[in-house]
Amino acid sequence: MSYLDEIFGVAGKTVLVTGGGRGIGESIAEGFVKAGAKVYICSRRAETCEETAERLSAFGTCIALPVKGDIANDEGRRAIVEAMKAREEKLDILINNAGALWAAPLAEYPESGWDKVFDLNVKGLFFLIRDLVPLLEAAGSKADPSRIINIGSIDGFHIPKHETYAYSSSKAASHQLSIHLADQLAKRNITVNVIAPGMFPSKMMQGTIDRVGEEKVVEKVPLRRLTGPDDMAGTAIYLASRAASYVTGAVVPVDGGTATTL
Repeated sequence: MSYLDEIFGVAGKTVLVTGGGRGIGESIAEGFVKAGAKVYICSRRAETCEETAERLSAFGTCIALPVKGDIANDEGRRAIVEAMKAREEKLDILINNAGALWAAPLAEYPESGWDKVFDLNVKGLFFLIRDLVPLLEAAGSKADPSRIINIGSIDGFHIPKHETYAYSSSKAASHQLSIHLADQLAKRNITVNVIAPGMFPSKMMQGTIDRVGEEKVVEKVPLRRLTGPDDMAGTAIYLASRAASYVTGAVVPVDGGTATTL
């Protein structure tokens, strides 16, 4: 084994990616599969995860949990936890990627939209972590802790131009929650970190790209491009590797410089 494989490798690790059927979650799952990890994916759309798992299985081991993994409600979370316990005695890496966004003018912003975003982005995040801690603790050691990597957003620490009040607030809350959990879980050999992506060409963003063009979208990004799949996968693999075994409570922007310059 080379030094790079030893310090940055994740081969043989067991990973769970929520919201792993498409977008950022799919990109991260693909990176771990190609790096030799055993990857489970789940989402609210089980059929999407099955299609993604079939595609990614060409590169390694990717398994779609056969449940409707909606972490916004107790039933969905319990289904995920029970499915993992039935398959694994320990979990090395949990990637909390599932999330929701709601945009509306201030005067029309619905309480239902607010609740939908917070139930998934904050409440669901917390309780899924709570219920998976035993599996994570079983995998961790002082030298090689288990890892929780939460996908936040640069909208959690800069002011977005769109009226996505619940989204930006929920992401700020998830960042703070992650730091709090990092402190509490350190003694159980579990690290907790956040990746805060900038503009990623997700299904949500594609409409804006189609309307105004990618060049217009990225004109205020210092590095002049969108966040790419390898940017997300590479950062997640680093945080899951031996190289980051002493990193916890960090919020890492992956945004081409946007959040620190605008």
